[in-house]
Amino acid sequence: MKLLERVIKNAQEYQKRIVLPEGSEPRTLRAAEIILKENIARIILLGSPAEIAQVADEIGVNIKGAVIVDPKTDSRREAYADKMVEIRKSKGLAKEKALAMLNDPLVFAPMMIKAGDADGEVAGAINATGDVLRPAFQFVKTLPGVSVVSGAFIMFVNDPHFGHDGILMFADCAVMPDPDEKQLAEIAVTTAKTAKAIVGMEPRIAMLSFSTKGSAQHPLVDKVANATKIAKEMDGSLKIDGEMQLDAALMPEVAKLKAPDSDVAGRANVLVFPGLEAANIGYKLVQRLAGAEAIGPILQGMAAPINDLSRGCSASDIVNLVAITCNQAAAFEK
Repeated sequence: MKLLERVIKNAQEYQKRIVLPEGSEPRTLRAAEIILKENIARIILLGSPAEIAQVADEIGVNIKGAVIVDPKTDSRREAYADKMVEIRKSKGLAKEKALAMLNDPLVFAPMMIKAGDADGEVAGAINATGDVLRPAFQFVKTLPGVSVVSGAFIMFVNDPHFGHDGILMFADCAVMPDPDEKQLAEIAVTTAKTAKAIVGMEPRIAMLSFSTKGSAQHPLVDKVANATKIAKEMDGSLKIDGEMQLDAALMPEVAKLKAPDSDVAGRANVLVFPGLEAANIGYKLVQRLAGAEAIGPILQGMAAPINDLSRGCSASDIVNLVAITCNQAAAFEK
């Protein structure tokens, strides 16, 4: 898969510091061995050094070159706790409580990023999404002007006539159940940034609905139409159009009939769904019935790259997401 090869090659050049909070988890350690061997990233494993070494020995992996940090004894705990208290002072967070929270690797990891001691985080192999994201929301927070975190999938549809040589971005497939029009606009803008940073495509964004350009009237249609206007105000350089039905977004012959004046219709490569229900069903339909490869979710909207794994992930999934996170980290610098 040429895109993943390019993403990994870029990561090898960027050499970002990626923290893996689930440091003694076997799949994570297998992934760490591959990442270190292929020089994809600088790896930081969180946990008890003795436990990590024991598990690595039991499963026969070599993690030489990884930095191992014990959140319970690390010398930066005091500084991190002070920063946590400052960030959460409006919530009345006491330093004693902050120090106790830092025993949790899922809290320690985003504080490493906040302090500039790591460039990104990948977690979720054995932790629920909410547990991964909660401390990220509290301490890393979202990008300026963005109030919502969303999840995009890269879809390889095995047909170069669609999207960007057979690659499309779908969002939001993972986080927001029912975004309002402003949140939907933010999802569109951040997905465009992800498309540029990871895929290298010039995004053409279709805001999906069951209506195309007023062919139906309903508050749900109004939400998508208004979100399109807001997204254009947020970033006037975007090629974005809506509301639009899926066939009008992807099929040139349908676009000529339904949206002849659109510079997106029939050529869309970023599909923004009106809600999580439609998006999650949509990407899984394409994945299962059309045999598409789905990579993600890639979390977007955070002020630093923090990505959540599926608990059913493989070691190779972790390797790929670490490489993607490296590319996101480089894009943040730019």
